[in-house]
Parts: sequence; C-alpha cells; structure tokens
Amino acid sequence: MKLQCDVEVVNRMLPSFGLKNKGRSNRAVLSIGKHVDRSAQSSSLYLLICTNKDRSGSKYKLKENIEKFFTWFVEEGKATVRLKEPAIDICLSKADISSLKNFLSAARLAHRGSDTDSLPLTALGPVRARDVEKPKKKLSILSKKDYPLTSSFPYSLEQLQVSYCRLSRVDTRMLSLRALRRLDLSNNHIKKLPSTVGDLSCLAELILHNNHLESFGDGLCSSTLQTSLQHLDLSQNQLKALPARFCQLRQLVNLKLDDNELVRLPFHVGRLSKLRFLSAAHNRLAVLPASFRKLCLENLDLFGNPFTQANALDHTIHLTFPLTLQELASRAVVDLRIPHGPHVLPFHLCQQLDFSKACDCGRACVNSYIQTAVGMNLHLVSHTVVLVDNMGGTEAPVQKHFCSLMCYCEFMDGCVQRDPR
Repeated sequence: MKLQCDVEVVNRMLPSFGLKNKGRSNRAVLSIGKHVDRSAQSSSLYLLICTNKDRSGSKYKLKENIEKFFTWFVEEGKATVRLKEPAIDICLSKADISSLKNFLSAARLAHRGSDTDSLPLTALGPVRARDVEKPKKKLSILSKKDYPLTSSFPYSLEQLQVSYCRLSRVDTRMLSLRALRRLDLSNNHIKKLPSTVGDLSCLAELILHNNHLESFGDGLCSSTLQTSLQHLDLSQNQLKALPARFCQLRQLVNLKLDDNELVRLPFHVGRLSKLRFLSAAHNRLAVLPASFRKLCLENLDLFGNPFTQANALDHTIHLTFPLTLQELASRAVVDLRIPHGPHVLPFHLCQQLDFSKACDCGRACVNSYIQTAVGMNLHLVSHTVVLVDNMGGTEAPVQKHFCSLMCYCEFMDGCVQRDPR
C-alpha cells in the first residue's frame, strides 16, 4: 500500500521545550509493509515515509500505536495521523482522495492488527527520486518527437500545451487531468472535440487555434465548462456555425472565432454578459443577431466579413392572419415568464420558445414575425472597435423583429421622420 502526497511531521513535544515546528511540508511516498526484526525473529507492520531529502525514509510502528485519525478534510485530500510513540502528528495533504481513503483504511487495520493478511502490503525500501519530486504543474510539448507515447501525463498538471504534434484527436490521457486549468492544443489536426472535455471541471482556458474543427459539440455547452471556461480560442478552423446552447458558457470573457466559415453568430450571444473581448474577423457573417445589442465589450473585431447593406425596407414576413392558437400561447408563456421545460412541453416547442424574438414594443414573437436588419454603430456595444472594412466603417447590420404589421409600420414611420429624404 503506497500513497503519494505532501507530508509534514509535527513533533508534539517541541512546544514544551519552547521550540516551534518548521511548518513545511515535503513531497513524500508513504508505504505500509512488514519490517522483519531478525534478532527477535518476528515481523510487524510499519509505516515508511520517504522524502526527497531522505529517500531511505523513516519507519514508524503501526500496531496499537495510532492514537487518533483526523479526517474532517479527507474530501479535500487532507488528513492527520497521530502516533503515540514517538509523539508526532503526520499531516497529509494534496493527496488523491480515493487513494487517501484506502490508505487510511489500511492504516486502521494495521493499528488493530486484524485482517492484515488482506492488506496490500509493499516492500519497505528507498524510493526513486522521481517519486518524491514536487508535482509538475506546467508542461509544454512542441514537437511530435517529444510527445509521450507510453508514459502518462503528470496527474498534477494545471497547464498543458501540446502544439505542432499533428494530433488528429484529443488524447484521452489528457482528459484524466482533473486539476487542468489551461489546455492548449493549437496547431494540430484535430477535427472533433470529445464531450468528455467537459469533465475537466477546473478548465478556464481552452485554446484550439489552427486545427481542423468542423463543429463545437452541443454537449460541451451543458457540461461543467458552463461554470469554469473563461477563455476560448477557436480561430483558424472550419466552423460554419456554433450550437444553439453555446451561450450557456456564461463565464466566457474572451472569445476568438477569427478565420472560420461562420455564417452566423449564436442567436443568444447577448446572454454572454461577462464577455469583454470578441473577435470574429474573416468569416462569412452577413448580419448580426438581434441580441448582439446587449453585449458590453472592451474590444470587438469583425473585420473582413461580407456584411449586407442594412435596409429596413428589405424585410421578410413570417406573419399569419389571424395568429394561430399555438403562437398566441407561446407568446403568453414568454411574456408572462411561465416556467416550462421538456417535462411539461414537447421538446420541439421548448426549442421554439428558446428562440423567441423580442419586438420593439417589448412583446415576444415566436414563429410569427417580420424580420429586417438595421445599421448599428458597433461603438454602442464596445469601447474599442476594429474597423469593419477598408473604408473606415464601424457599422454593421443587426437583425430586428416585429410582432405585428402595426409595430413594423410605426418603426418605418419613425425612420422617415428621422430621415425625411
């Protein structure tokens, strides 16, 4: 039985001599095994603690020698084992939670001296230097020849960069790095992201610049990335659209979408309330979604998109007269904010309600509306704006919706009054 973790051995007798413990922990390997006393021709279970400074280790008897276990913070990978003789506390931290629990269970059995035959004992001896090295938190691999084929990635990694390695998929070994905060897989050949990327609950930065991505999985948008992901770089890929639920990634601060084939931005992009940096240059955007007006950015780059010339007279009518009962009911659900979901309504109706539009009058419209586009100065949503075209423009067309012909006519009358020409 072995456990790798940080260890601090606290001598409880030092304060009585007016001395203090150093209060420093070291990376260590703890082993439980049999120590043979040749003079007495008997064996007993011992705990061996090996550190980088003392790889041969120090042995402590376990049978009937543990005064108490402190396990209040075991779910955080911490615990303390208090020995009777010598009078020390062995403080454990930064341990794998399941391994720590197994180790403490084995120590309890060794203390009682019962069922020791079932214990997974190990040979008590010196450890290798790499076993007691400080956990590695950052690793960069920048060529295929340096890529590990047989060994695993250090479990303690918080930052991992694997670039220029011609990866065609995400290595499953990376997906077991639960402490990972930054994953950079730029400049590879990755075509698809597995949904299990969403299991990296600490991931704050995901960089996928210059790959062959054709889609961004819908499942990723409803994963733990909702609460962790702040920086996402999808530039220089082959994306044509982002999923409808993309805007559930509401912790996003920086989003890079340059040099793709996007024909539209997510319908609810305005829900990304924390977004401050957005770049979607050199795509195929013709018009921006209506919710784009809700953004509050520091920097915006939409250069090189084939935006259409905004003309309120150029409109699309999806109105039915009279309004269907389904449309009237759908509008009421949205306007009155009536809770709904797949457990109450058919899934296709829930999708329609999720994509409801807001009219100028404040009321909602779902499947029956008039759609047009109006020009908007991008400085209304961003402090700094990269020019939209080579002519020095900072305007782009934004979709606008109307729930009725009356609302559309009122809007057009207002346009005529502002520009009598």
